Amino acid sequence: MTARAEFQIAPWELRWCGFDLDVLPDIESIFALSNGHIGLRGNLDEGEPVGTPGTYLNGLYEHHELPYAEGGYGYPEDGQTIVNVTNGKTIQLFVQDAPMDMRYGRVIEHEHVLDFRTGTLRRDTIWASQTGRSVRIRSERLVSFTQRAVVAIRYEVEPLDSDLELVVQSDLLANEAVAPPGSDPRLAAALDRPLVAEFAAAQKRSAVLVHHTRRSGLRVASAMDHQLDNVPDNVCTVHAEQDLARMTVAVDLAKGDVLRMTKFVAYGWSSRRSTPALRAQVDAALAQAKQTGWDQLVARQREYLDAFWSHADIEIEGDVELQQAIRFALFQVLQAGARGESRPISAKGLTGTGYGGHAFWDTEIFVLPVLTHTMPEAAAAALRWRHSTLERAKRRARELAHRGAMFAWRTINGDECSGYWPAGTAAPHVTADIAYATAQYVASTGDEQFETDYGAELLVETARLWMSLGHHDSTGQFRIDGVTGPDEYTALVDNNLFTNLMAQHNLTEAVAVCARRPVEARRLGVTAQETAGWRDAATHMVVPYNPDLGVHEQSESFTRLAHWDFARTPPSSYPLLLHYPYFELYRTQVVKQADLTLAMYLRGDAFTAEEKTRNFEYYEALTVRDSSLSACGQGVLAAEVGHLQLAYDYLVETALIDLHNLHHNVSSGLHIAALAGTWMVCVAGFGGMRQRGTELTFAPALPNTLHRLKFRILWRGSCLAVDVTAREATYALQGGEPMALTHHGQPFTLGADPVTLPLPEPASPPEVTHPGNCAPYRRA
Repeated sequence: MTARAEFQIAPWELRWCGFDLDVLPDIESIFALSNGHIGLRGNLDEGEPVGTPGTYLNGLYEHHELPYAEGGYGYPEDGQTIVNVTNGKTIQLFVQDAPMDMRYGRVIEHEHVLDFRTGTLRRDTIWASQTGRSVRIRSERLVSFTQRAVVAIRYEVEPLDSDLELVVQSDLLANEAVAPPGSDPRLAAALDRPLVAEFAAAQKRSAVLVHHTRRSGLRVASAMDHQLDNVPDNVCTVHAEQDLARMTVAVDLAKGDVLRMTKFVAYGWSSRRSTPALRAQVDAALAQAKQTGWDQLVARQREYLDAFWSHADIEIEGDVELQQAIRFALFQVLQAGARGESRPISAKGLTGTGYGGHAFWDTEIFVLPVLTHTMPEAAAAALRWRHSTLERAKRRARELAHRGAMFAWRTINGDECSGYWPAGTAAPHVTADIAYATAQYVASTGDEQFETDYGAELLVETARLWMSLGHHDSTGQFRIDGVTGPDEYTALVDNNLFTNLMAQHNLTEAVAVCARRPVEARRLGVTAQETAGWRDAATHMVVPYNPDLGVHEQSESFTRLAHWDFARTPPSSYPLLLHYPYFELYRTQVVKQADLTLAMYLRGDAFTAEEKTRNFEYYEALTVRDSSLSACGQGVLAAEVGHLQLAYDYLVETALIDLHNLHHNVSSGLHIAALAGTWMVCVAGFGGMRQRGTELTFAPALPNTLHRLKFRILWRGSCLAVDVTAREATYALQGGEPMALTHHGQPFTLGADPVTLPLPEPASPPEVTHPGNCAPYRRA
């Protein structure tokens, strides 16, 4: 077992006390700050020691060649990977010529605090140099939600036992040494000094650097400026060179006095704008930040988060550690998506380089439901980014001999960059997932302008793909063959149920949007014959089912495959993909992650209650959860069919995936989709919330381990609060118009007065089994 960081439990913050080099890489991910545009790993102010240095700008990437043993027609040629851009976090301290370094001297006290209400990362350290000189260092940093291009750091040093000579160096540093993930030499070459210097300048207490990436040709500007309390200008020097700008402050500081410095950093990047234009952009952002000042930046950060928590908070009673983890998860989802503004939301957000910084279908199925019901403007921005890549998706479809749009399985700029065909190109369900998120967003918000400008085209072009990809067989059924669903242990199959049901939804929604938006339909060249074809394909979509077993099949003939021998699979052999060939995995009934189970949540209208219970029991026994995306989907269905304690275990697993480092890879970044899944299990699982078009229903139920659940969601301009206890649920409007709701099948209208309704007795479904060594995570 590897070391795991331990955190103090508190409802609104995450606090790490003490210092342990072994867990520092994990801490850097967990304490990362972001606003969706800029991301800073939680590296120490001094820059060293460091696990992985990280400063990221959303959408800024470098190209690299994709490795193939054998090439083939249609294989993507270029990969993309997120770039560690110019680091503006670093503030180095020298005490009587001795560098402040946590590896040397003595760390007397140290703590990191991530505050979910203020949106800041605080650090408080008492350190003694090797010569015994003691200082206290306090810092607080933020990535501004209200000024998108701005980072601010308040840094304080106080001598504790004597007068001291201190030197503080504040840097902008480009092309830091970063170890590339994996052993691919092409990726290593792409990340070796990826930034080419174009411009450097410094004056007074400010500096600016401009670079461009070698292969992708993206230009990035970074700038810094400083405010120092009671420090004369003549003790400050500043200079800039190609990859380094540095302001140096040398002072004599009396015992008990405090050197206080505020550092403002601004970033901008573009594929088109010139060096002078980007320099002007970051200069303007710095000027605005200085005008606002530290205190007001902090105050506005708090106001922004107060507004978010007022309609996004989830409160539970009965598990204080889980309460902390739920708020951590919501905060990290907010950070990933808040100010992306037509840029992707990647699988790791902006917390690390895992998955190369790529966006997957995770965004639409796991993250966007949270944002749609808590921060709909951020969900709209993420969907506008997908729309901005539509021409690339149409080009990819044509390259593969299809009509419509085939969106990339993994990407940063919209081009496919998965080098593994069976799980990448062959997994077109990502296209239907984007359509699903589009339809859900429009129905949830009533955003007609978005539907006119973006949604209609997304639904039409994605529907066209399915008509090209699928076909009617001799019996008239509509088949989609040779694809991979969410379960990557079962590839290149016929009629994956998840893919077919999501494509069916896509086709149905495309018909509906053309009826609502006839002008847009004509502009897109949609004919009555085409919509009739969509309707017919949706009606006759193949939905695999095994009548002998009484369960749906994850894909055609799946239940006839050999069973995996779980009894002979030791715990050390998970995840299976690292220890067994895909050739064996593809030929057996073993499920990497919720696939059919997830379909029963997203397309619950396609199953009866009895079918859900039988399907859940069958596929629980096969699902090993080698993917971080699995536990939340299983948790939602477990709650729906009555396995409330099991659903609670899955909630704990997905909420603590990073705080407890359950997949042993948090050092490469957080699992943003799994953290979003925390909201799914709370709201859709124990809250029983389902959205079918513009109909909103609830079927709440709690496990014995939780005494209360309270959550809020935004729905078509209103804010709805739901308060669930063991025996009843109370629904209350916190703003907006009255709404029609359903509680456990009982329709009612919610107006100004709260409505309290009893909960039915929970179901008693048959016990389920899990694959050997794959029981849900339980805390000691």
